[in-house]
Amino acid sequence: MFFGGRGGGFPFGDFEDMPGMGGPRGPPKEVDNTKFYKVLGVEKDAEYSAIKKAYFKLARTHHPDRGGDKEKFQEIQQAYEVLSDREKREAYDRYGEDGLKEGGGGGGMDDLLSQMFGGGGRRQQQGPKKGKPVMHPLKCTLEEIYSGKTTKIAVNRERICTICNGLGGKEGAVQKCTTCRGRGIVTRMTQLGPGMYSQSQGPCDDCRGKGEVIDEANKCQ
Repeated sequence: MFFGGRGGGFPFGDFEDMPGMGGPRGPPKEVDNTKFYKVLGVEKDAEYSAIKKAYFKLARTHHPDRGGDKEKFQEIQQAYEVLSDREKREAYDRYGEDGLKEGGGGGGMDDLLSQMFGGGGRRQQQGPKKGKPVMHPLKCTLEEIYSGKTTKIAVNRERICTICNGLGGKEGAVQKCTTCRGRGIVTRMTQLGPGMYSQSQGPCDDCRGKGEVIDEANKCQ
């Protein structure tokens, strides 16, 4: 049996013309992957330290508690959250904000391998910290559950520090941990017997797995 076609094979033409078979595609969609860099005022090849420094400076200037614009501050936070995370930044550089909506940079095996072999895992997600949820038990009767009741309570809650914006110290105070060399993980050797050793990895005790330390004199109160 003979199959015709341009390639001398398939009667319906080449496979490459069929949907999903690598056929002709339209022009690639232009990706806007510069917005967040412009928001922080850094170059696309900027290192994390430069991104963090730029964020720190802008956050202090535009913080709502200091009279700054709330929307502008949120834009700065969003830009820092993406660019300070290695995987989110890679997704943004390739696909723009669409890559973030589709779950780009969501971790997975890369994070697991990174944690096992010293990459620090998702430690780089160092955006503004959120306070813990506040829970307060209340006693009420069955009747109050059905009819409803309004009660005033007073609770203590944690707030993001307006001085350091949750970073933990003054500008430039955060330094790379010298014990783990910024990885957050250290390798330990345990002697099991003559000439026998066991190797294991675990969080660095000096920086508590963060990879960064702040001198006591520069810690924010």
